[in-house]
Amino acid sequence: MKVHGNIRVIIADDHEIFRDGLKLMLQRQPDIELIAEAEDGKELIEKVEALQPDVVITDVKMPRMDGASATKFLTEKYPDIGIIALTMFDEEEQIIEMLESGAKGYLLKNADKNEIREAIQSVYEQMPYYCKHTSHRLAQLVAKSKFNPYKQKAKLEFSDREKQIITYICEGVTSKEIAENIFLSVRTVEGLRMKIMEKMNAKNTAGIIIYAIKNGHYSPNDLKA
Repeated sequence: MKVHGNIRVIIADDHEIFRDGLKLMLQRQPDIELIAEAEDGKELIEKVEALQPDVVITDVKMPRMDGASATKFLTEKYPDIGIIALTMFDEEEQIIEMLESGAKGYLLKNADKNEIREAIQSVYEQMPYYCKHTSHRLAQLVAKSKFNPYKQKAKLEFSDREKQIITYICEGVTSKEIAENIFLSVRTVEGLRMKIMEKMNAKNTAGIIIYAIKNGHYSPNDLKA
């Protein structure tokens, strides 16, 4: 796990206004160093080869070379770089393609600065990051894809109560509804949810769902919208 010094970041997006906004936000972070920016996948590869960043944040759709093609190339050549895909709400197939190409996480373009920081830190530490606005459908699509960051990890053990909570979470049941169903307080359910997240090293509900499905703790019957 990398733990020392600033996290060196390169961003890639063909929209200058979006890049400028992201650049301004990153430059205000004390432990993140923005070292370059690129307009497309080819320029991104050139910048990465020259500067060897810790993290890359790249748009999915770009001219000359798209995000998935650049990600696949970079992952094969520089497997330790944490790549984060930037996407829009309706780009499910592109998100899956990015993850299967080697991205370690993804963010929607409306993510706030705290989530962007969290995503950068997560992939820097070689842990996956799933946007907190991930739908149940997308979480299940990710879980059923070839993307699997848990292959080398030891299987976790969960109590019967935790397994029950995991199932409810994967089915989209709220903490209040879970509490009513199993006759516990909402506070107790939230405490169990946090314990599950800590065990899984998950950052949010999407992380719980994807981990649970990938590791056989939940088997969805169908995709939920």
